[in-house]
Amino acid sequence: MIDGFEKVELLAPAGNFVKLKTVFYYGADAAYIGGKNFSLRSYADNFAEDEIERAVEYAHALKKKLYVTVNIFTKNNDFEKLPNYLRFLYTAGVDAIIVTDPGVIDLATRIVSNLPLHLSTQANVLNKYAADFWLRNGIKRLILAREIKLQEIQQIHAHNPNVEVEVFVHGAMCMAYSGRCLLSNYLTQRDANRGECAHVCRWNYKLTETNNNITDDIEVEEDKNGTYFLNSKDLNLLSDIGNLINAGVISFKIEGRMKSEFYLATVVNAYRRAIDEFIENGEIQNVDSYETELRKVSHRGYTKAFLHGNNIETMSDAGSWSETQSDFVAIVRDYADGCAIVEMRGRFYTGDRVEVISPISFGSSFIIASITNMKGELINDAKRVQELLKIPVPCILSSGDMLRRIS
Repeated sequence: MIDGFEKVELLAPAGNFVKLKTVFYYGADAAYIGGKNFSLRSYADNFAEDEIERAVEYAHALKKKLYVTVNIFTKNNDFEKLPNYLRFLYTAGVDAIIVTDPGVIDLATRIVSNLPLHLSTQANVLNKYAADFWLRNGIKRLILAREIKLQEIQQIHAHNPNVEVEVFVHGAMCMAYSGRCLLSNYLTQRDANRGECAHVCRWNYKLTETNNNITDDIEVEEDKNGTYFLNSKDLNLLSDIGNLINAGVISFKIEGRMKSEFYLATVVNAYRRAIDEFIENGEIQNVDSYETELRKVSHRGYTKAFLHGNNIETMSDAGSWSETQSDFVAIVRDYADGCAIVEMRGRFYTGDRVEVISPISFGSSFIIASITNMKGELINDAKRVQELLKIPVPCILSSGDMLRRIS
């Protein structure tokens, strides 16, 4: 038990119901989702009200928690529908809402006073005195600014030992301070602070100079890799899980409501194992294995950001496209008698070596000896999208496990 809390929490994103099931299957203790309104990820599928009710029931049946984001930068006309939405979330039984705007916080504390409020990272909490202020105004949990240092987390926890402290540990980073960016709005009229970010920080830029109606392009080049000077690397704090727990963090948050099932399964699985190892042994014994796992999903290079102080190695100059070291090829739908029924998610062939992603087994791999379709026909090339196929496997698999081809 850590400072009176039953255990630390692994918190994962879910952009739709399928992803919600995925993150819970792979070990998340809680998930955060967005509704169709008031959420900072408008282009995720998100959840209608009936789906939120169903998601709450599903989470609670598994003895897990569900949080809902109500974290847009709120305007006057948003408050016309907001009271009824907050009442709905309370009645639906969500475990907390994630909020940023003081007006939303004030409204929530008045009309749904028993609904726990988690303060979004966009509130930029960096010090113990800001923590005091928010605690006095109804906040139960602080999702600290992503720019915070480990020592500052320790100081906030020491000053406010009863406050729940949550930090982002993995995923995309914003080039603006805690996500408060205006570039998307300015360049594309898509407001990042209302859930419509166009990710213009990932673009390849150049300066253009015009003299006497003659336009010259001036390359803005950091080095031979190009001009991605606003493009941040992705956050990865897996190896610092122990330091963060000792600093008082009780919730470890993964970014990515727009990310794929494969991404979420891989990342949640790695962090689940790392957290459990530290809790059990006081260290993460297989940290290198988990770091290898995290390199097998799309990413822009990794950084610890500013956890250990100022860090100039946060910019990704390799382009806006993510890297990956493996291909997601199938998800297991059933298993019996040494064979798995899999749903094709990426083209694969007889003779391919694949690795198993599973919350039970770790590091298993095998060569696909044969592929049989549901007509009983042997095939060598699995190329039909989402076709159900039968393959022999050397280990016991469960519905929800995934297969990836090793590059």
